[in-house]
Amino acid sequence: MTQDMTQAEHATEQTRRERGKQALDRIDGAAGQKVIDSLAEIAPDFATYLFEFPFGDIYSRPRLGLREREIATVAALAAMGTAQPQLKIHIEAGLNVGLTREEITEVLMQMSVYAGFPAALNGLAIAKEVFAERASDRV
Repeated sequence: MTQDMTQAEHATEQTRRERGKQALDRIDGAAGQKVIDSLAEIAPDFATYLFEFPFGDIYSRPRLGLREREIATVAALAAMGTAQPQLKIHIEAGLNVGLTREEITEVLMQMSVYAGFPAALNGLAIAKEVFAERASDRV
C-alpha cells in the first residue's frame, strides 16, 4: 500500500510539473525558459518548484484567466519595487496572453496611487524597454 501511495503521489507531482511547464510555456515562452535554464547550475530543484507551485497550482486555477493573472502580477511586482527582472518577464507575459501596451501602461500608472510615484516610474521604464525590444524584434 505504501508503494501504491508513493506511485500516486509521484503521478500527482508529475502532473503538477507538466501542468506548470505547459502554463509557463504559454505565459512566458522563451523568457520563462531562460529563467529555468539560468537555474540549472545553481538550483535545479528551484526550477521544479517554479513549475509546480506558481504555474502548476496557482496559474492553472480556473477562476481567473491568464490576462487577469498577469494584470495582478504586473501590479504586485511593480508595487514591490524590488523585482525589476521579474517585472520585465511578466510585462512580456502580459503581452503574450493578450494585454495591450495601453493596458499594461494603465496598470503601472495605477500603481502611483498605491505604491508611489517611484514604483510607477520604475515600472513604466521597464515597460518602455519591453515595448522597444518587441518593436525591434519585428523589424
